[in-house]
Amino acid sequence: MAKKKELINHGILFRPSNLSNDSITVGLDEVGRGCLAGPVVAGAVVFPKNFDLIGLDDSKKLSEKERLNLDSEIKELAWAWGIGLVWMKTIQEINILQASLLAMARALAALKYKFPQIDPKIYLIDGTFILPQFYLNQYSLSPLSQKSIIQGDSSEPSISAASIIAKNFRDKLMIKLDKRYPMYGFASHKGYGTKEHRNAIQKFGPCPLHRMDFKSVRPQTLTQGTLC
Repeated sequence: MAKKKELINHGILFRPSNLSNDSITVGLDEVGRGCLAGPVVAGAVVFPKNFDLIGLDDSKKLSEKERLNLDSEIKELAWAWGIGLVWMKTIQEINILQASLLAMARALAALKYKFPQIDPKIYLIDGTFILPQFYLNQYSLSPLSQKSIIQGDSSEPSISAASIIAKNFRDKLMIKLDKRYPMYGFASHKGYGTKEHRNAIQKFGPCPLHRMDFKSVRPQTLTQGTLC
């Protein structure tokens, strides 16, 4: 709280009178794209212009402790933030790339619902793709501009922050889901294709959390396992 008061006193967290003005940007990133199980999760974060936070980086480069510490600071100091998910059935229907973009649109929709006074007009997106207008239209989102940034999660503070809050949310979710399907070890590998995870799939077969569009997830024969 002292840190936030100090930042406010220095004017860093000053909010303009018109929070829907054309200069407000939002950083977007997703996590879980390469997983064999679980949803893809996206984060959206709005920081004040030129704001940075010590320790921000691509979530994959940070320890769990660093991510958790930054998560609370991001949510306290950001102007707005949101989380969006896309689950396995939709991933299978539209493919993982489109699901990642849809998750970002949902993160934006969640941000605007939670912080209705914030209306970012410029989207900064990690990677090489921008959000399709079709997904934006579903949630009445219409930016003035979109910019895709390769390795933006290492160079843009708001994108780094988005990757961190998305990673923390997804990890906590997979730990909870591990209690429902304890034989797969979701609490340890979070759904990624580790040796432990692949061996569990071979032994028990896939469960409803698995992405059946991945060839390595689908059982080779019905005798190798059943859907749990």
